[in-house]
Amino acid sequence: MERTTHTLLVGDQATEFATQLGFKEEDLHSDKSRDLYKQWKQKNCQPNYWKNVVPDPKQSCGPYKPKPFPPNRNKQELSEDSYKGIGSDNHDTIGMVVVDSKGNVAGGTSTNGLNHKIPGRVGDSPIAGAGSYVDNDVGGAAATGDGDVMMRFLPSFHAVMMMKSGASPTIAAGDAIKSIIRFYPDFVGAVLAVNIEGAHGAACHGIEKFPYSIRSTDYSDVTVLEVPCM
Repeated sequence: MERTTHTLLVGDQATEFATQLGFKEEDLHSDKSRDLYKQWKQKNCQPNYWKNVVPDPKQSCGPYKPKPFPPNRNKQELSEDSYKGIGSDNHDTIGMVVVDSKGNVAGGTSTNGLNHKIPGRVGDSPIAGAGSYVDNDVGGAAATGDGDVMMRFLPSFHAVMMMKSGASPTIAAGDAIKSIIRFYPDFVGAVLAVNIEGAHGAACHGIEKFPYSIRSTDYSDVTVLEVPCM
């Protein structure tokens, strides 16, 4: 079977290539986003996601300095790291896995992330194995949810390796979620998996149900499916 070679461009290379394709660099700020930022600053930068710093990030905009880190932390303390305010109004992630007619697999994850992220933060989306992962001989997976937690477990990679061992996409996605909630019982997120045969499945935790869209020869158009969460 013919395989396709892909090249990843980052930084200035990506900008130059996009310019060659006719895309123009532009400021994506809007009047709305600027107003939201001003209001946030006026409220002492609340909410924000700084932890283990001084001054108190719940009352101050900083600048912050690290404070001594507790030597021992139990599972309950770890679970408190998860941000419980995730909702449809402040979070936006798109994950996609595609298997073409030649059997090539591609995947990607794009996210707007949560509002008021820490400057310089790198989320799970660009991390191979966390936001998404594919193997041309197996299939692919994509994940969404608490990115700071998912980066520690690489759920997309986990799901693909489970499928490589013979698990169905549904079982693989579920096992990836279970590996997270063992340590983070308050985790909110989901994993979608697809194998090279076109079988698909998903698993989720922390919400009632998780919808995902599928288009294949089994459906005449894009179909939205839902799975109940753990």
